[in-house]
Amino acid sequence: MQKSRAFMFLLAFCWFAFQAAPLSAQEEWDEWDFGAMDLYARGDQTITISLGISLPTVFLDHQGGTLHHNFSPPVGGAGSITYTHFLGSNFFLGGEIGVSFSHTVGRNTLFIIPIGLQAGWQFLLGRFEFPLSLTFGIAPQRYLDATYTGMFLRAGASAFYRFSPDWSFGVNLGWNWYPQRPNEYNTRPRDMNVHANILGITISARYHF
Repeated sequence: MQKSRAFMFLLAFCWFAFQAAPLSAQEEWDEWDFGAMDLYARGDQTITISLGISLPTVFLDHQGGTLHHNFSPPVGGAGSITYTHFLGSNFFLGGEIGVSFSHTVGRNTLFIIPIGLQAGWQFLLGRFEFPLSLTFGIAPQRYLDATYTGMFLRAGASAFYRFSPDWSFGVNLGWNWYPQRPNEYNTRPRDMNVHANILGITISARYHF
C-alpha cells in the first residue's frame, strides 16, 4: 500500500511539473520580451558561425591607382567562427578566425585566413540586434606556390533576430582591407605593393551562453 501511494504521489508530481513547464517557459519569454534592453550583461558570451561569399572590389597599387584584379567569376567563398565576450549590455570584445577564397581567370585560387581581435558595440531593438564591429589582425595568404602574411582590417555591420534565449540568426556585411607590402621583406620591388579591398556577405547562427 505504501508503494502504491508513493507511486501515485510521484505520478501526480510529474503531472503537475509537466503542466507547469510551459507556463514557466512562457514567463521566461515574456520577461525576455519586456526586458530586451537588459538581455546582455557583463560576462555574457556568444559563438557565431558564418558562411557566405566574398566579392573582390577595389585593388589599389602603391601610388593609389586602380588595378584590375583578374578574379573571375568575381564571387568567392567565405566563412568564420567568432567568439565574443560582453563587458556590458552593449560593448563587446572577441576574436575571430576565418577563411576566404577567390578564383582567378586562369582558374587558380587565392586563399586568405584572417585571424584577428574584435571590438564592437551592439544596438538592440526588441528581438533585433545590430552589432557594429572592427576587427584587426594578421592574414596568411597563399596563391599557387607564393605565400604572404600581412595585416588586415575589417569594418563590419550585422543584423540578427533573437529566435530564442539561446540562438539568434542574421546577416553580416564586412569590408576587408588587405594591404600587401612584399618589399618589406626585400624580396620584391615596391611597385608590387597592393591594397586589396574585399566585401564579405555572410549569414550567421549565433549561440548565446
